[in-house]
Amino acid sequence: MPDTSPPTPPTSLVTHLLREIWQAVGGDAADLRHVAVTGAGSLPSAFHVSDLATAAIGAASLAVAELVATQAGALPAVQVDRRLAAIWFGTSLRPQGWDMPPPWDPVAGDYRTADGWIRLHTNAPHHRDAAMAVLKTPVGRDAVTRAVATWSATELESAIVAHDGCAAAMRPVEAWAAHPQGRAVHAEPLLHRTSIASGARAPWMPKPGRPLQGLRVLDLTRILAGPVATRFLAGFGAQVLRIDPPGWEEPFTVPEVVLGKRCARLDLKTASARRTLETLLTQADVLVHGYRPDALMRLGFDPARRRALNPNLIDVSLDAYGWSGPWQGRRGFDSLIQMSTGIAEAGMRAAGRDRPTPLPNQAIDHATGYLLAAAAVRGLTQRLRTGEGLEARASLARTAHLLISAGHQGFDAAPIAPETPADWSDAVEATGWGPARRVRPPSTIAGVAMRWDLPAPLLGSSPAAWVTDAA
Repeated sequence: MPDTSPPTPPTSLVTHLLREIWQAVGGDAADLRHVAVTGAGSLPSAFHVSDLATAAIGAASLAVAELVATQAGALPAVQVDRRLAAIWFGTSLRPQGWDMPPPWDPVAGDYRTADGWIRLHTNAPHHRDAAMAVLKTPVGRDAVTRAVATWSATELESAIVAHDGCAAAMRPVEAWAAHPQGRAVHAEPLLHRTSIASGARAPWMPKPGRPLQGLRVLDLTRILAGPVATRFLAGFGAQVLRIDPPGWEEPFTVPEVVLGKRCARLDLKTASARRTLETLLTQADVLVHGYRPDALMRLGFDPARRRALNPNLIDVSLDAYGWSGPWQGRRGFDSLIQMSTGIAEAGMRAAGRDRPTPLPNQAIDHATGYLLAAAAVRGLTQRLRTGEGLEARASLARTAHLLISAGHQGFDAAPIAPETPADWSDAVEATGWGPARRVRPPSTIAGVAMRWDLPAPLLGSSPAAWVTDAA
């Protein structure tokens, strides 16, 4: 139900997390007084997921408010609905008369090993093939269960990763803190930020009431943090163009995260597609990419080349396991990060269960997405104020460390109120899969509307080109 309680200052923990994120993106701590929170309750979790959701969305919204202030003079008030923020960290889409596909491949999930637990991530066919090649078993949950039980967790993890697959052994928080990769990630900042001198091209300028209108955002991201970031930017008017390879699909996540975007396909193995990408990149204001660190380099788009093509570019990227240490560049997803960093093991102990107990949603992905969005918008503000561009890099593992460092919540925390249709926006969204409604936006900025101009489309439904008259 809609929250009619008056806004209040954030709680101490939300304030702490908001400050951490805001400082990471280079924001002025004095601006935090413009953020207020409504709503109450927490998602059931061993960790403070709802506080993280409130803080992450608050920081991204504050970045937009700061951008507005570059033209309006005064920084408008930001209000975050804690309950709606928690819901958006799950899903925002409510299909009307059709069903979302299941979120996981039949093989994906947690398996008991000879000495613990491991999670296999097999949603992508080539990742499933890699796991099956190591296990030497037919595709099928029972057969995989029997095969996994003969391995130690870390040995199977290493073998699957060596075959270019995705898996994570369950580790306690303490074991991750002592692990070489855990130590490397903990030593990294929440966000790597580098200021870059911009070129002479007249920069894009924010628009009153619709601050990101006319902004061109090139989206080279998939599941899930990057698409969350670009969805947020689209909500304030940015023209977001997502690029996927031929044949790529994400049946469960696509309808959720392509809201407000145009989606095209390019086979970047071909020279003609790389030329098209070069043109798009030259004309973009913001690039958000989630390719593994060396992937764009192999395609001829390393950071120096991107900067040469577009000196004004705000260049924002993410990876899974951090930008240093022995696992830098390792493939990973939110569910694997929760296993590696101790979140799933801590949840198991806190809940008194006998199997991995992850967060109630993919909060690491979502929080990292809003961190990326905040970094991108702050980069635009910095460019307007100083003429400098920005390169920013985040990682899922470092965001997980932020959540873990906030301490344990406990499963007995007061829950959020159940969702009802009153929480949904009135408009029906004509998605590429059928009609749907969305949960109302989780934050408001005085004088600025968060709304999306386009419904969620099918992947590959638009040409790989900017729309010159896009709103």
